[in-house]
Amino acid sequence: MLGKTRRPEIISVLEDYVKRIGRTNPVEVTEVRDGAAAVKKLAADRSVTALLLDPGGKAMNSEAFSQWIGEQRDRGTREIVFLCGDADGFPEEVREKVKSKLSLSSMTFSHELARLMLAEQIYRAFAILSNSPYPK
Repeated sequence: MLGKTRRPEIISVLEDYVKRIGRTNPVEVTEVRDGAAAVKKLAADRSVTALLLDPGGKAMNSEAFSQWIGEQRDRGTREIVFLCGDADGFPEEVREKVKSKLSLSSMTFSHELARLMLAEQIYRAFAILSNSPYPK
């Protein structure tokens, strides 16, 4: 994530979803200060699958997103990195480096709210894959 999440109420709910995801899957949230730090972090491990949140990215419903995560798992992908920008989005250098892009909605959300929505959708995807009653 570029920049910090500052609103305490969003931090609280975000941490709750991260904790829920962590019960069944390893998860780490990393905040970096700028695009250069994001590129450096991505370059450190080329074996990861990266997905950048972008308004022009592929739109998926929750079921399709969970299917995509399941396909990554079944292919043996060990790590998926979701990149969520700050209020200014991503520098072109990051956008060029990450080919796969996901749109949460055609509407515009604050970057803090987008982070929270992404965490909930990741949790929901794992719940769908495990046939949990949560997504109903």
